[in-house]
Amino acid sequence: MKVEIIPCLKDNYSYVIIDEKNKKTCVIDPGEPKPIINFLEKNNLKLSFILNTHHHYDHVGGNTELKKKYGAKVIGFAEDFHKIPEMDIKLKDEEIWKKYNFEVKVIHIPGHTLGHICFYFYNDNILFTGDTLFSLGCGRIFEGTYEQMFSSLEKIKKLPSKTKIYCGHEYTLQNSKFCIKYDNKNKSLISKINEINEKIKNNKPTLPSTLKEELRNNIFLRSNNEEIKTNLNIEGSSSLVTFSKLRDLKDNF
Repeated sequence: MKVEIIPCLKDNYSYVIIDEKNKKTCVIDPGEPKPIINFLEKNNLKLSFILNTHHHYDHVGGNTELKKKYGAKVIGFAEDFHKIPEMDIKLKDEEIWKKYNFEVKVIHIPGHTLGHICFYFYNDNILFTGDTLFSLGCGRIFEGTYEQMFSSLEKIKKLPSKTKIYCGHEYTLQNSKFCIKYDNKNKSLISKINEINEKIKNNKPTLPSTLKEELRNNIFLRSNNEEIKTNLNIEGSSSLVTFSKLRDLKDNF
């Protein structure tokens, strides 16, 4: 399975997944139709499925036109049926969806929105996290609670460390500035930031990351680290309290 990164809108990423054996394709979170159509036409591909992680317009804005042009089926979380445009296939938490050579597990990860899900292509160790987990960050909490977002990130942390992380936005550089402020002795993070700057200098995406990298460097996945608690002047707090404090600080960073 091949993943192509498609920049959309200002800083969104959509992803075209290609089954190279039979030329079937999916797209994850098409924020707008034109870049997806351009890529498909250039590579003589047709679109079979549209997978949405959540209902925000910058992730579903291309649904209607892409469905009309290619007859693609729209897939999303069952509880967001009336929020995601053109949904055909309603999936539930922990459900396995299989079609052609695509095989994916749905994981419900509320917080950013109540119906947010990620798509875990477990045979390929690939995870599409939408706006829940970013490289070196996590999403703002709009509809859910701190507890929900924290629990959602804990679910992701339990996946294999080699899992490749594809998220919904190119926020990595800005996220790194926040991480290093409160985790400034993290040598792995310092090295990661050098890699990020090199990629951006060469106009390359900073994604995918891996879960192993995120566990080492993403401050929101390291909220139980004593060094971070010290830098935040928090003593004896729970991981949830530290996470909540970090999320509030990031909202105003």
